[in-house]
Amino acid sequence: MRFIAIAACVATIILFSFSGKQIDSAWIRINLLGYKPNNVKVAVWCSKENKPVKTFQIIDALTKKIAFNGSAGKTFGAYGPFTETYRLNFSSFKKTGKYYLQAGGVKSPVFQINEHVFDGTADFCLRYMRQQRTGFNPFLKDSCHTRDGYVLYGEKAGIKDSTYINVVGGWHDASDYLQYSTTSANAIYHLLMAYRDYPKVFADEKLANGLDGKNAMADVLDEAKWGLDWLVKMHPKNDWMFNQVADDRDHISMRIPKQDSQYGKGYERPVYFINGEPQQRGKFLNDTKGTSSTAAKFSTAFALGSQLFKNEKKYSTVLMKKASSAYSFALKKPGVTQTVSVKSPYIYAEENWVDDMELAAVLNNKLKAAIEFSKQEAVTPWLGADTATHYQWYPFINLGHYELAKKLKAKEKDTIIGFYEEGIQRVWNKAKQNAFYRGVPFIWCSNNLTTSFAIQCYWYRQLTKNNLFEELEQANFDWLFGCNPWGTSMVYGLPANGDTPVDPHSAFTHLKNYPIDGGLVDGPVYTSIYKNLIGITLYQPDEYEEFQSNLAVYHDDYGDYSTNEPTMDGTASLIYLLAAKQNEIIAK
Repeated sequence: MRFIAIAACVATIILFSFSGKQIDSAWIRINLLGYKPNNVKVAVWCSKENKPVKTFQIIDALTKKIAFNGSAGKTFGAYGPFTETYRLNFSSFKKTGKYYLQAGGVKSPVFQINEHVFDGTADFCLRYMRQQRTGFNPFLKDSCHTRDGYVLYGEKAGIKDSTYINVVGGWHDASDYLQYSTTSANAIYHLLMAYRDYPKVFADEKLANGLDGKNAMADVLDEAKWGLDWLVKMHPKNDWMFNQVADDRDHISMRIPKQDSQYGKGYERPVYFINGEPQQRGKFLNDTKGTSSTAAKFSTAFALGSQLFKNEKKYSTVLMKKASSAYSFALKKPGVTQTVSVKSPYIYAEENWVDDMELAAVLNNKLKAAIEFSKQEAVTPWLGADTATHYQWYPFINLGHYELAKKLKAKEKDTIIGFYEEGIQRVWNKAKQNAFYRGVPFIWCSNNLTTSFAIQCYWYRQLTKNNLFEELEQANFDWLFGCNPWGTSMVYGLPANGDTPVDPHSAFTHLKNYPIDGGLVDGPVYTSIYKNLIGITLYQPDEYEEFQSNLAVYHDDYGDYSTNEPTMDGTASLIYLLAAKQNEIIAK
């Protein structure tokens, strides 16, 4: 791997700290972040040879003494590039320290067991959110996209085509500089939820503008407010709402963000009005059918924001009014709003909207409506499925079920929780067949699905006090941080001395060698998807070549936008999940 110097030194020290010979045909995959003492703790032993494993040991990394002996259990057989796989369960071992596993002649990387392995991780991922800011960017200490933008498709609302409107602010969506209301509103909601549910987790080390300093507000709320301020601009009047800023003409080049001029109107970028009808600016027509999916996401972000900023009375009042007007806008034409593309066929092709309406109804205190919406999509359709199109079911889990269940009692609550259980069971039916407990499909942005599914499992555990799916929940969390066929964390720079992405599809790293700390990359995709995507070229030798398979691929290479591009909304979801994991320590 193209490690930076520090990482290379650490890897060398770890390698030569092992006694014995490392076998290149077998590996042990673990969570590189580590484990809390009371965590479910499972590593995966995997080999390209038909060689059974009976036992494994935990070795104290300092003394080199055996700290635990365990049974390898049953074989799970072949998976991906491997011929033989085992789950090495050491959940009963709770002693704090630094360790590695050894089994079948191979050793795992060193990992930690202690109560504080997740401390600061949620705040670490906030670095990526700040780096994605548009308007003033605190990482660059410079401003970008300060002339957004000119309105398209607003004629029915009385907005003349190409009229200027100030929508400066918010976040860039990914490594490109488009801005989508649907992903931004979802990200805002996750950041707000994270503070609401786990306020003790977050520090105050940044000012509202993202620069160093304290302002008596948790940094996660500063970040959420940055997004909310932009969302207010995107819904400036009761009957005005905008879907996105810019389009895929953005993709003409990789560059550090500044003022783009490729949209035909100076430095202004197009701002697409939500009219509930299909839209196109080139040969590609989206399949928009209504106003509900995106407008409902506006409403939920505004409503939760109003609650959390209640001490800022004027701002809170504005947000509550926006929550109400956005809910009404969502009902103007029931149906889904998709994003707009000009040059390529790739869009956020969302097809569901009743889940968004359910959450919006709960947050706007319309419980009867929320219950009715909940029945229309009891289980998020991708759960248990082999595939789905890009962002077809978004958000990737039904957030409304969690909020609704907390407000209901007895039978009605059990019904909603049962929806979660059915979805988890569908994934489990697939996951239990392989050693990684992998039941999430390898579609584009599979890491986002993995993160969301882990959250659903966590919420099920909180609502029921039932640990039935705890090992599945942990397996999905572990997958993100190294317990996967490639043995790498999927988060840039986390953990600091672990194998993490170093060559993501990002202009910041590719052009300037700027770190994109905390960014969650898209994750592995089916090999069949990878082979049919447009414009992918690997720029470096594939350091994970021996772990690619006919099932799925992952490349830590700038040229692979399908597996190694970080996303803003996926990172926001991960911030919630990491906050939940850290809070389990604080709550004791």
